[in-house]
Amino acid sequence: MKPTDPHLEHALFGDERDPGGGRQGEPVGGHAADAAGPDHYGPEAYGPEAYGSDDYQLAEEEPADFPGDDGDGGRHDGESPRRRRRGRRWIALLVTLVVVVAAAGFAVVNLAPPVRQAIAKLTESNDYTGTGHGSVTVVVHPGDSGAQIAQTLVDEGVVKTTKAFTDAAAENPSAAGIQPGTYRLRKKMSATSAISMLLDPANREVHRVTIPEGLRAGEIFAALAKGSGGKYTAQDYQRAAKHTKAIGLPPQAHGKVEGFLFPATYDFQPKENPTQQLSTMVNKAVSVLNEAGVPTKDQLRVLTIASLVEAEARRPQDRPKVARVIANRLKAGMPLQMDSTIHYLSGTRGKAGTTNAQRNTKSPYNTYLNKGLPPGPIDSPGAKSIQAAVHPAPGAWLYFVTVNPETGATKFATTLAQHNHNVKQFQAWCGAHRNKC
Repeated sequence: MKPTDPHLEHALFGDERDPGGGRQGEPVGGHAADAAGPDHYGPEAYGPEAYGSDDYQLAEEEPADFPGDDGDGGRHDGESPRRRRRGRRWIALLVTLVVVVAAAGFAVVNLAPPVRQAIAKLTESNDYTGTGHGSVTVVVHPGDSGAQIAQTLVDEGVVKTTKAFTDAAAENPSAAGIQPGTYRLRKKMSATSAISMLLDPANREVHRVTIPEGLRAGEIFAALAKGSGGKYTAQDYQRAAKHTKAIGLPPQAHGKVEGFLFPATYDFQPKENPTQQLSTMVNKAVSVLNEAGVPTKDQLRVLTIASLVEAEARRPQDRPKVARVIANRLKAGMPLQMDSTIHYLSGTRGKAGTTNAQRNTKSPYNTYLNKGLPPGPIDSPGAKSIQAAVHPAPGAWLYFVTVNPETGATKFATTLAQHNHNVKQFQAWCGAHRNKC
């Protein structure tokens, strides 16, 4: 049932014009003050008392009609409160959407570059691709870890990140074999390419010098000068050897490098000068003596004996025996009578044996005229000769002679008669090889 009272119609459908030209909910020709009275708008006027209970229930609980639907299949021009509230909600959503879009636009305009950079950093590769370009010199120092090598390569612009290098090194077991040295690499290489170049000896810039056992200091200086590619002369090394503190020469050497320049193969860096190179060799000699358990106070003595062993023994098995002969003769107070010391003081090499004139030369290094050891080493002995000097073979030998200088065959004797017999074999060899004796 639809109420026909204009005031009730206002309560249900909102403020609309009535046919009389006034507003519904407002008495025709009345005043605002009158409209506020209970006779027209109070609950008493439109409660159950004024209408039947069915009519009141319809006014309070009946769902709002769709636009243009009066509930009875008819049309009307009113709008329900629910539709009005729904409209306000859509307007609010539309306003919010506009604000969000505006904020997004502001962000795109003002924040896009940093955001793009951040995204790029997250998505870009941590490694370069390819074999690189240009040329760059990189130094790998002794004792450098993989992480330190990686940082050096990043600093020099060779690889992009330390992680790229350490990851590539972890996948390549051979990377552990990267040697200290100066390398010629390229800019912006992949980490894998960088490792490949570091493992290739052709890319390593070094002055490799091999110093054989038994060379004298002057011969070593010449070999080092040759190994420098002409950058330094033998005189440069000779002058450097005089700076004993700079090269780390121990006090027990008494200022002489002879015997303390350890024979080995050295890879010197292009920037290493003669002083630095000699320092490396001296440190190596002292290290070998320490490893052999030689006390500091005995190092000069052991090196001197080892230098004699190095000069006299041609075959490895004879080294400990020669060391024993030296020890036995020193203990017996006998002169050593070793031709190698005569060769040293005369500065000669190449021929076996000595002449009477050479053996009569006055010099502390002449072991024919003087008892005991010479003042110092006569060459640079290797590790095997040092070991022989520290651990001589057991035996009572007092004599030995190399009966065949070409093969190094040596015979040992405990008596002078046995020795003289052996000497005759040596003399027979010299008779057959006069140009070598």
